[in-house]
Amino acid sequence: MMFLRQLRGELRKLFARPRTYMGYGAFVVMELIILIVYKTTNGGYYMRRLIERNGYEFDYFFSSLTLTFMVMIFSMVLLGSIFFALVAGDVVAKENEDGNLRLVLARPISRLRLLLLKYTSIAIYTFTFVFFVGITGYGMAVMAVGWEGGLFVAEPKMKVFAVYDTWSSGIGRLALSAAGIGVSMITISSLAFMFSCFRIKPAAATILTLAILFVDMILQNFPFFRPYEEWFITWRMSCWVYLMEFDISWPKITEAYAFLGGLNFTFFVIGAIAFQTRDFKT
Repeated sequence: MMFLRQLRGELRKLFARPRTYMGYGAFVVMELIILIVYKTTNGGYYMRRLIERNGYEFDYFFSSLTLTFMVMIFSMVLLGSIFFALVAGDVVAKENEDGNLRLVLARPISRLRLLLLKYTSIAIYTFTFVFFVGITGYGMAVMAVGWEGGLFVAEPKMKVFAVYDTWSSGIGRLALSAAGIGVSMITISSLAFMFSCFRIKPAAATILTLAILFVDMILQNFPFFRPYEEWFITWRMSCWVYLMEFDISWPKITEAYAFLGGLNFTFFVIGAIAFQTRDFKT
């Protein structure tokens, strides 16, 4: 019960910072731009060709569910990673910069417990942020094309293709994929959290995290790195797309999330070791 009370305090501090809400605002603006462009231009031309070429009815499958999936797959890794790195890179380093950690550690609390509280708070923020994007994206999509229709999924890079004829089956699979994205994105927050535990500025923790992710993403796209793509962090994070398959391959999902879970644990341990060796008294 004490841990939950302390966690509530950490979440209150986290959501009291203005930069925590920057990601929410950015995604709402992006979704509004998508809605406006779709309404004022021939926004469905590309999807019409893709859906009809596969033998399906465009008016039914170019739905709010399909639009929501497109928003999440094209924006979450690139745009979401910026705000996850910003918030997680700030969670420890900023308090040290402001001098708050000296006051916190004056109380009878271990450094490991303090880090567990902060890490849990950013994991909750990351996971719930993904559902915020999904819910608001779906709301914007309903305003654009209505709520009825099926779900059309085509992701050539991950070799995933699936079609769901009914709204109920489509919304269920979309919610499952949102949970998968949330778990995947925790790896970005874990990496930024690790750097935040070092003796560096909050901005430096964010920049280092984004540099590693973007280098990982760029190298993955080189053809001669194709045989080693399963060792790239961003490729493993993209394995949530397998949750959209009609027949889910659970061994592939388990392997991907076991890999990411190992990375998260490693990042936390490295950050905790660095944090334990620091001197906050002088």
